[in-house]
Amino acid sequence: MPRHLLSMADLDAPAIRTILDTATQMHEVQHREVKKIPTLRGRTIINLFFEDSTRTRSSFEIAGKWMSADTINITGKGSATSKGESLRDTVRTIDAMGVDAFVIRHGASGACHQVAGWVDAHVINAGDGTHEHPTQALLDAYTMERRLGSLEGRHVAIVGDLTHSRVLRSNLISLRRLGADVTLVAPPTLMPSGITSWAERDGFVVGHDLDAVLGGSDARPVDALMMLRVQKERMSGGYFPTAREYTVGYGLTRDRLARLTDANPEIVICHPGPMNRGLEISADAADAAQSLVLDQVSAGVAVRMSVLYHLLAGADTPSVGTPAQGSAA
Repeated sequence: MPRHLLSMADLDAPAIRTILDTATQMHEVQHREVKKIPTLRGRTIINLFFEDSTRTRSSFEIAGKWMSADTINITGKGSATSKGESLRDTVRTIDAMGVDAFVIRHGASGACHQVAGWVDAHVINAGDGTHEHPTQALLDAYTMERRLGSLEGRHVAIVGDLTHSRVLRSNLISLRRLGADVTLVAPPTLMPSGITSWAERDGFVVGHDLDAVLGGSDARPVDALMMLRVQKERMSGGYFPTAREYTVGYGLTRDRLARLTDANPEIVICHPGPMNRGLEISADAADAAQSLVLDQVSAGVAVRMSVLYHLLAGADTPSVGTPAQGSAA
């Protein structure tokens, strides 16, 4: 395993498989009466978030606490950066206190890579700008595999705001390394720059017609459909005419959901959250039996426990299944 987790490119296929297999064991902790194991007792983890987050920050905090680590949350507004201190000085100051790991979310792409070069602690990228979000890709793969089995040869379509999506970039790496075939769908204005050469190099397909990809006569059946959030906060111009036109062309509407489930009742629907209900996904689709949205949230804790375990646990660390002293197994 690498010292840091900054990008999905840091993990080859066996390393991804190791993390997902360990996450299966970690998931069992969520069903215990007392959710506590001593795996990271004595370790200190800093969740340093410069952007808003509910799922990621909460799941990292829960993951650390369930593994008996001391977990501290620091936000951008609650740190000295709000007084003008540089990111470098902030992380080096905290690192000097002897912490073991930083979990960092930052609005600038590449920020986590910079931090990794400044500190002695382990660094986990919890989302940097429009670059990557590796633990989200890991939990997405874990969730899909629990419903579909192996992703080898499965067809995954990723739809929506691709330009601004760090989830897309991490998922492309993980899904391809796990053997899945990937199709990206978005309006031309929301396709990343250089997507054609990127697709040729990494072996995925690009399309602009969602209905053709999902149900055209020549279309390959889709096993998993991942809808991405329209990131309005990162948009400074008109990427599409109106919200209604975006929904008509690229939203998972009630009608599209009905056609999809008629064609393939086993299809699964994912969304990394938070969702813009009524824009990229309808309430019917978000709450459908095929939806894995809440499964993704549940998997987030198990997968992040697995990542923390592999980065921070030493050779003398208690086994994953060992409950903390005095707790229920």
